[in-house]
Amino acid sequence: MGGQWIDVWLSKPRFGRYLRDVGGDRERALALYEWNLQLGAAIMRDVAHVEVALRNAYDRVMNKHWRGQAHCLLEDASPVLAPLWRTRRGRRIDLNARNRTTVSDAIRRCVGVSSAKPGEVIAELSFGFWRHCTDAAHEKALWVPYLHRAWPKKTSRAALER
Repeated sequence: MGGQWIDVWLSKPRFGRYLRDVGGDRERALALYEWNLQLGAAIMRDVAHVEVALRNAYDRVMNKHWRGQAHCLLEDASPVLAPLWRTRRGRRIDLNARNRTTVSDAIRRCVGVSSAKPGEVIAELSFGFWRHCTDAAHEKALWVPYLHRAWPKKTSRAALER
């Protein structure tokens, strides 16, 4: 297989990784690349299922226990969006700034602030958003009062994050 198109399509550095793994055999390198794509697709299917389960579980427990006027993703005072100030290296940092930006962007993609429905906003948020809600910075604001309830008793937030 001559296949200079492979070098253009994948790029020499990318395809080179596969060539090194199979001792320079271009045909085997391309087969390895294809196998890697199939494996990635299979894993992404499972990740997608985990993401849907996680976001729906977090939404359920937040809805059940959050006492705000609106859905926790649509109310600035919710612990998901309210400023969460910490001092790091002498600077004050709002750890929820990223959450607010991510949710605002999701709302804009839905239709707009006045008509966005919670379910639509939830579906627009990435796995990274939900994972970020369970990080160490959100332990006291989200994990302890709310999100731990989405997991079996005694689930460690730190172990889950790892």
